[in-house]
Amino acid sequence: MENVNEKIAAIQEHGYEIDFGTIFNKAIENYKKIALIAGLTFILFSIIIVALFIGVFTAFWGFSTITENMSQLEPKNFSGTTVLIYTLSISIFAGITAPFSAGILKMAYKASKNEEFSVSTAFDYYKSDFLKDLFIATTIVSIFSLGISTVLESSGIRFIGALLSYAISFFNFLTIPLIIFGKIPAFEAIKGSFTIVSKQVFVLLALLIVSAIMACLGLIGFCIGIFFTFPFMYSMYFIIYNEIIGIDEKSELEAFLE
Repeated sequence: MENVNEKIAAIQEHGYEIDFGTIFNKAIENYKKIALIAGLTFILFSIIIVALFIGVFTAFWGFSTITENMSQLEPKNFSGTTVLIYTLSISIFAGITAPFSAGILKMAYKASKNEEFSVSTAFDYYKSDFLKDLFIATTIVSIFSLGISTVLESSGIRFIGALLSYAISFFNFLTIPLIIFGKIPAFEAIKGSFTIVSKQVFVLLALLIVSAIMACLGLIGFCIGIFFTFPFMYSMYFIIYNEIIGIDEKSELEAFLE
């Protein structure tokens, strides 16, 4: 099968065509297969993260100190040093959670092949060879995205900061799929994602906006529904990647051989 880097090079030179309706319909079908298990997985992961967050901050600063100073945790109140610490901390946290996102994408992949998967599938990449690249790529993207956003917000330019942050995240949404499915290193994945997205900005942006709206439908009524609608975003990411780049089935099965 054609090398992923060769495909990206071809895309850079010739571009590519995608159909909004085809991708959307395939994402819906994929989502139906992962919604329940992925939703339960998000609930479990959220409980773990919240427990760790409370435990760490309580151990270092005490619970009363945290609650008293929550109102001050806004970029506009940060000093230069605090902005740096805040940006690095959140970015490292994003890097730590990246393998989980990769695991949800693996669920979507397995669902597309009608293969079995479970809650534990979401944590597979914490013990894989892709762990380093997932952490590096996500941390770097987060540093740029959050760093720019925080600096501009602390300067009173909140809208521009948020816009640039969303733009960086948008152009890098294929970074994780390129690492785990395309098996390319962190920096190449970041560059590749930018190249791919830049060739079909409007169609891809429309797809992600629609998928974000559908994901937010879970907030209607009982907010817990967001855990079960949010996985639609991952189905969309997977289908977009699969439609544009595709997956080397043989090497993919070998990589996940248990």
